[in-house]
Amino acid sequence: MATVVPRSEQLLASRHTHVPRGVGVAHPIVVGSASGATVWDVDGRPFIDFVGGIGVLNVGHNHPKVAQAVRAQLERLSHMAFQVATYEPYVALAERLNAVAPVRGPAKTLLVTTGAEAVENAVKIARAATGRPGIVAFHHGFHGRTLLGMTLTGKAKPYRQSFGPFAPEVYQSPFPYAYRGWDTERALEAFDELLLAEVAPNRVAAVIFEPVLGEGGFVPTPPEFVAGLRERADAHGFLLIADEIQSGFGRTGRLFALEHTDVEADLVTVAKSLAGGLPLAGVIGTASVMDAPDVGGLGGTYGGNPLACAAALAVLDVFEREAVLERAVALGERLRAELDEAAARYPQIGEVRGLGPMLAIELVLDRATRRPAPELARAVLDEARDRGLLLLTAGMHGNVVRFLAPLLIDDAELEQGLTALRGALAAALVPAEEPAV
Repeated sequence: MATVVPRSEQLLASRHTHVPRGVGVAHPIVVGSASGATVWDVDGRPFIDFVGGIGVLNVGHNHPKVAQAVRAQLERLSHMAFQVATYEPYVALAERLNAVAPVRGPAKTLLVTTGAEAVENAVKIARAATGRPGIVAFHHGFHGRTLLGMTLTGKAKPYRQSFGPFAPEVYQSPFPYAYRGWDTERALEAFDELLLAEVAPNRVAAVIFEPVLGEGGFVPTPPEFVAGLRERADAHGFLLIADEIQSGFGRTGRLFALEHTDVEADLVTVAKSLAGGLPLAGVIGTASVMDAPDVGGLGGTYGGNPLACAAALAVLDVFEREAVLERAVALGERLRAELDEAAARYPQIGEVRGLGPMLAIELVLDRATRRPAPELARAVLDEARDRGLLLLTAGMHGNVVRFLAPLLIDDAELEQGLTALRGALAAALVPAEEPAV
């Protein structure tokens, strides 16, 4: 009798044959369908999804209001190219984003397709507005896989590899990562030294930062550091770009993570959860800054596609009507309590950190030396998957496990996921010894 090969194995073998190895994959499964916070592989196995398409699905997989909006838009207009003729969903979405983004003064919005494209355009706009070439980014930051995106990204492996030479006039400064020895004071001193030693302030067009590091390990940027950057930007005439691509749209319990500070940016980049799973990104900025490029300098064939704009408008409706931010805060409190309890049990959890439900654990060999333990992070992912839970790593060393569950996850899915997480941690980590009685 012939052996039946699972469909997943067939498709993974086909992937190996037909897709380049440079496109990595975290889990050896093939997803066929999804709803809410659950995905099913093509062989029918369910998994609770604490990855959310890498932070794309804050309102969950296939939210019915988003799906309905896309279907309705498909019946009317699927593509036009905004440079050819105006269409309503683009304008309506720009108006709504301008009203809520944490930027200075009246705002305008450019819509594009990917987060990297948003970053590239933010840099173009900043250079046009200031007449300066220099851009300062930070160690541990991630800003995309394009040439400029790689150059701005503060992690060489695997993102840069042998892909250079890289874009000129980009400078890297240490990020305030207290667990790794860089507090706000030290990081600002290093930033000031960069302006003395590597690039003069009057040559800097903008500083770009993530209010919470995404790929860098879910490290919140201290409000004092953000305030220090704003002060220096105002003093020297350069712009402040907040990269909210992973931290935006409720991920931290606020619509934008920058709202945890008292600072407004000049430009904000958005993508990921903006359109509930459809490819859409944007740059929202102060109107006078956004108007700096000449006519024809901005755009893109697929930028602000009508289907994606309709999805994004539906996402914003869901935020308003389903109390998403309130549910995000509650999710963050529940998850934080769970992770704090785990950290008290397992000394390999060096730190629990994040904002709201944008949380992570950093795994170390021991707390005294804080030596990164990527092998433990990998073991947690594998053990979790065996128990029906999908997780993802992050961080310079790949030793951070991050949590990106949909903000609208229901109680049953959440408890199922946390049960699997407890089992995975118990299998991969070693608890502290009980004190002698």
